[in-house]
Amino acid sequence: MDSARVLAQRLATQRLSSAPLPRAADAVRLLTCVQSQERDHAFFSLGLRTRHATYAAVRREHDSGDFLRTHILRPTWHFVAREDLRWILALTSPRVLSSMAGRHRQLGLDDTRRMDSGLSLLADLLQGRRHLTRAEIGEAFVERGSAIEPGPPLGHLLLVAELLGLLCSGPQKGVHHSYALVDEVVPPTRARDEDEALVELVRRFFAGHGPATVKDFTRWSSQTVARTKVALAQLGDVLEQVDVGGTPHWFDPEVVPRRSPAATSGYLFPVYDEVVLTYPTVPFPAVADHPFAKHPDPFWARVVVDAQNVGLWKRSVRGGEVEVDVRLARSVDDQGRAAVREAAQRLADFLELELRYLEDDRTPHLWRG
Repeated sequence: MDSARVLAQRLATQRLSSAPLPRAADAVRLLTCVQSQERDHAFFSLGLRTRHATYAAVRREHDSGDFLRTHILRPTWHFVAREDLRWILALTSPRVLSSMAGRHRQLGLDDTRRMDSGLSLLADLLQGRRHLTRAEIGEAFVERGSAIEPGPPLGHLLLVAELLGLLCSGPQKGVHHSYALVDEVVPPTRARDEDEALVELVRRFFAGHGPATVKDFTRWSSQTVARTKVALAQLGDVLEQVDVGGTPHWFDPEVVPRRSPAATSGYLFPVYDEVVLTYPTVPFPAVADHPFAKHPDPFWARVVVDAQNVGLWKRSVRGGEVEVDVRLARSVDDQGRAAVREAAQRLADFLELELRYLEDDRTPHLWRG
């Protein structure tokens, strides 16, 4: 399989160029865990894969608990379905927590009694579905005389509490993330032994992200190469293996939807979107005259046209408008530029805002499709 076909199949598998899924939670289940370090950008990632999605609709699904936002797989935020939370945490958190021992020591949380005291206080504060923001929790820790300060030590404690399955997201409070007790919002689920859980996680990853490599999976899941290869062997013929430039890739042949006739050729992918973050081996290739940023900025994201990385984009929300600033390679033709403008309009429609579109020369104009 050549790289062009790999890229096209990934877009279809992730429901970006094939028929969109009914709800945002369905997109989360397809991808199993969706990086959501930047929550609002990640909401748009779900919207790109969901039929008739708006920010408000995706937020309602999240606030109702259809899917959760928590630290899982790696020490960063992800969306995950309620029914998948416990078994994925049980499989992946031990390695993640072990890797954080040095940070524990830096923050004075290697003291077991201090850590346990903080975790107990969190459970007490949130009991009875009392959803609190980090700032509110920090104030309560000060009032209770906790030895854990509201700054980095508290942030790290909250991360650990999520990885241990004590806390997860509650509904948003304004623009702020809130916390809930897992036992109050996630029903009990069947426990899986470690081997069964790993095989299932491997199957789910390649079904939602394939074609992909072992390295893609281990980066995503924090699991080892050796254990991943054992799980792949146990799956047998469930996954299909193809060679791409000398590197084995796997995908689920039962989950390869067809490209939709209405599919676009242009995408403004949000920062940390799964289709650009997951694949260091075979990414979208950058055109020769790509206007790469001179200085790193995590909020400049990829513009993709015809499965090529052709530029950068950034958004700003002001009042009733979203300003989309796009920097494109000069080689992008008029048809490609029109596809990028349509992609910007899709973002504006998702946010239910007017679009102010800036392209290269930074001359703003309203674009209404």
